[in-house]
Amino acid sequence: MGAFFDSAMGQSAAFMSARIPSFTDFIASYAPDLLPPGYRGVGFPQGGVPGGADNEVIRNLPHATTIVVVACERGVVIAGDRRATAGNMISKRDVEKVFRSDEFSAMAIAGVASMGLEFVRLFQVELEHYEKMEGRTLSLEGKANRLAKMVRDNLVPAMQGLAVVPIFAGYDEQAGVGRIFSYDVAGGPYEEHRFHSIGSGSIFAKSALKKLYSDDMSIPDAVLASVQALYDAADDDSATGGPDLPRAIFPVLATITDEGFTRLTDDESADYAHQVVASRMTSPDGPPAPLHAAV
Repeated sequence: MGAFFDSAMGQSAAFMSARIPSFTDFIASYAPDLLPPGYRGVGFPQGGVPGGADNEVIRNLPHATTIVVVACERGVVIAGDRRATAGNMISKRDVEKVFRSDEFSAMAIAGVASMGLEFVRLFQVELEHYEKMEGRTLSLEGKANRLAKMVRDNLVPAMQGLAVVPIFAGYDEQAGVGRIFSYDVAGGPYEEHRFHSIGSGSIFAKSALKKLYSDDMSIPDAVLASVQALYDAADDDSATGGPDLPRAIFPVLATITDEGFTRLTDDESADYAHQVVASRMTSPDGPPAPLHAAV
């Protein structure tokens, strides 16, 4: 892409006169060959997929799982386990799945990891480009819709096996609350309320959160509930990694509030993970939920 910008700057008049707020649309206008296949509306070369060996290659690409997002009193908490799988093998134990999108939003990925990382980079540049072109940031819903178009543009590769499904969350400065958006492979988005999870372990994580979640949770409680949910997901889903104490690998934890995006330090993540592991030594199935109705 560096070569593109070198040549583009040589045509400074055309480059500087472009007022296209979407970075992907801008690149598509000047150098579409630099975009991934899905963003050009095409898929694999003829003869690529479907068909034997290529399907096997796709199955053995690293896949990322599991993500949890929890709304809390000052915004949202987003957490991701660290395991990536390739078929029935663990391909990576310390993969990153949670990323800052801009000051007040973040996204996380499940699916083909390489495609997900490309989504992350393009979306980060997309938001920055919009802000530079328009002199203001997109609303949170605008960001969610922009990500939806990127997911939709990847539909052809997704149907051929290179699927990636993000989850997007942020602090809505206008409403003063944290909000969560999920997607399907065709785009979405769908606003979720209270909490949500994606990835292979999501059904177990959401089941845990149904028992642990309460409205207006404090940030520490929301973080702890997220780690408990990831632990339960890892307990039942082989593709989800739990806290790895011998290797000191712990979930990625981040908060998004009116003060912006903050990723918890490794030491802070370790503290939460150790709390959960210690509690499971005496209660392997996790903390019980009260049966009485909340007053």
